[in-house]
Amino acid sequence: MKRTLAIGDIHGGFKALKQVLERANVTENDKLIFLGDYVDGWSESSKIIQFLIELSEKQECIFIKGNHDEWTEDWLSFGNAPDIWLFNGGQSTVDSYSQYSLEKLETHLEFFQRMKNYYIDEDNRLFIHAGYSSMHGPEKEVYSSNYRWDRTLWETAVAMDQKLSKNSELYPKRLLLYNEIFIGHTPTLHLGIKEPINKANVWNLDTGAAFTGALTIMDVDTKEFWQSDPLPNLYPDEKGRNND
Repeated sequence: MKRTLAIGDIHGGFKALKQVLERANVTENDKLIFLGDYVDGWSESSKIIQFLIELSEKQECIFIKGNHDEWTEDWLSFGNAPDIWLFNGGQSTVDSYSQYSLEKLETHLEFFQRMKNYYIDEDNRLFIHAGYSSMHGPEKEVYSSNYRWDRTLWETAVAMDQKLSKNSELYPKRLLLYNEIFIGHTPTLHLGIKEPINKANVWNLDTGAAFTGALTIMDVDTKEFWQSDPLPNLYPDEKGRNND
């Protein structure tokens, strides 16, 4: 039976990615939707990208672009390496590419360039890295950076009265556009929770793999999910991301 599985922010944790794919018993029949931030944090960013390139040749994969992926794409394209990126995990990504040939770097750059800003499936479910601010949805977003940076969508879902009916005039209009919304970007650890969180019709799958949390993969139909070991346990000699 074909499943649709969504994967949260990985941040260079290749060991965690392999672990969750195994724990979820992922097969080539499954459709995989990655919510972005594949790089920056733990030491194996380049290995993840190579793995995902090869994985996409075997089965259906959707790759959403995160803010860290945009930084890395900019570095691969133009050599841009701002301090804020290097401090927030970028240095580990640069280091992971130290032995790559120009040809392999070009292949990886093309992979980043093909990533999607967002994805809407046949069941009107939206998959996006961070969010959007437009009441008319991401298609009408004025600033494309919001796809990768916006936190107001999640903050709205967290702050609203969970008993509020969708028929209420007070229900946020931008949440009514989709049956469900799946995001990453904002670690659930901020709310003291290590598992995926559902608020209104928004599911947050960033369970803090960049920091002290685990990587999560979820069956978007059944909401069953699987998690890796906490990333510091998989990389005991590393520190991961410095901060959010």
